[in-house]
This record gives sequence, structure tokens and C-alpha cells, in this order.
Amino acid sequence: MIRIHKEYSPNPKEPIFKPGDIVKHKRYAYRAVIVHIDLSFEGDENWYLSNQTQPSKKQPWYFTLVHGSQQVTYTAEENISSDISGKKVVHPMLNLFFSEFDIGLKQYTRNHIPWNPGNPPDAPPPTPPPNFLPPNPPKSF
Repeated sequence: MIRIHKEYSPNPKEPIFKPGDIVKHKRYAYRAVIVHIDLSFEGDENWYLSNQTQPSKKQPWYFTLVHGSQQVTYTAEENISSDISGKKVVHPMLNLFFSEFDIGLKQYTRNHIPWNPGNPPDAPPPTPPPNFLPPNPPKSF
């Protein structure tokens, strides 16, 4: 007989998405760009318990910059899908974490600035390359 210790947890699955991918939330329909991945839930337990859907913690969770707002979300993989619109994302923190938008791949290129929402970087964001066109600002919030 094989006994599995209570604290044993199999390795989380490989993420489907990566930083720079543009996704769409299945339930709330917002578009966003992925800026960071946790291989499993690493958020606050109280926040998780207050979440209406409470998806499994044993899957990749993504920090995303939400298009047309200043919002950052923490979303379970099962709640997002690839955005097929091909449109860029507009977000005030976009240029801090991404160096360019690849038109052919329809995704952003993640730079070296670490994602650490509790401790913002000391250095200003790097200067975008000469061919980088910043997104048009939203008409209004």
C-alpha cells in the first residue's frame, strides 16, 4: 500500500501563457497583458476566500495589466483565454515592464524589470527602442 503524506502536492502544471501574451477573461471579458506568473496560487488567503469563484489554487495564476484602466488582476489560468483581436493593450504600467510590441506575434516583449508589486524598482523604466510605438492613451477612464 502506498501512503501519500498530507503535505504532498504534485508539481503544478506548466503555464499555457507567458509574460507578454494578451488574454481575455472568460467571465468578465476584459482584455489584459500578462506581466508575471505564479505556478500556483501565492496570494492572500483572505482575498482568495472572498473571491466569488475560488478556482483551484493548484494551477498557474497570472498577474495581468487590464486594458483601458489602471487595474492589475491576479487570475487563475482556467479563467482566461488567448485574445485573438490582435489589438494592443493600453495601461499606464505597460512601458515599465515591456520593451516592445511584436506586431507579427501580437504580443509584448517582457523586459528585465522584476515584478514585485510590494517593492517597486528604484530605477526608472528603460527607454523603449526607437521602433516602439506607445499605445494610444484611452479616451477616458
